[in-house]
Amino acid sequence: MLEAFLWGLVATSSLLIGALVVRFRPPTERTLGTVMAFGAGVLISALSFELVAEAVEVAGGMGGTAAGFFAGAVVFTLGDLAISRWNYSNRKSIDGEPHKAPSFAIVLGILLDGVPESAVLGLTLLQTGQIGVAMLVAVFVSNLPESIAATSSLRASGWSHRRVMMLWTGIAVVCAVATMLGYALLDGASPSTMAFILGFAGGAILAMLATTMIPEAYEHAGRWAGMATVVGFAVAFGINAVAA
Repeated sequence: MLEAFLWGLVATSSLLIGALVVRFRPPTERTLGTVMAFGAGVLISALSFELVAEAVEVAGGMGGTAAGFFAGAVVFTLGDLAISRWNYSNRKSIDGEPHKAPSFAIVLGILLDGVPESAVLGLTLLQTGQIGVAMLVAVFVSNLPESIAATSSLRASGWSHRRVMMLWTGIAVVCAVATMLGYALLDGASPSTMAFILGFAGGAILAMLATTMIPEAYEHAGRWAGMATVVGFAVAFGINAVAA
């Protein structure tokens, strides 16, 4: 379990790195949009090969995987709708505009994106005895632009650097705990349960990509976002093929 917790911290350390980037060398919106597009491509590859395809193989069929996949999309969408009522639907906005959402909505929004990804890291470690490299890279890279975007906005809203770092540290620890729980609680779970959980994470992540990450990347990186997404997918696919 300790190994799972530590891998979770590694994956979410990019949240703190993003905050430090904003403090010392803020990137342009175009650069950040390109990074976000690359991260989206990495996540698409990871959810395709390390989540959905793995779920089908584990379950020996599509039933549990499909149920989890659509359940994950529904839960994410409902959570996203709830958070939007607290003025935090634009949590991945990278234009530096001050957030008008309360602090708890910011925390919930980040957890809604991060916890499913982190839990799956623990699950991949449980299944194979080693961390899923492509999924690890996907979580790390996708957290970076979100951290930079949210930090820029929070700083514009008057948050101190110390307060922002405390927020990201807390979120990183919670996500690391989710990684550990994904490892511990599913030990000995039935194949259908494993398939459901993997499918659930895949559906939630894909819904997040379609509603927040990819539109934001395109808005700021333009048509280059498409190429960056393809490169991200290819890099993650290559890592997955080599690690297999």
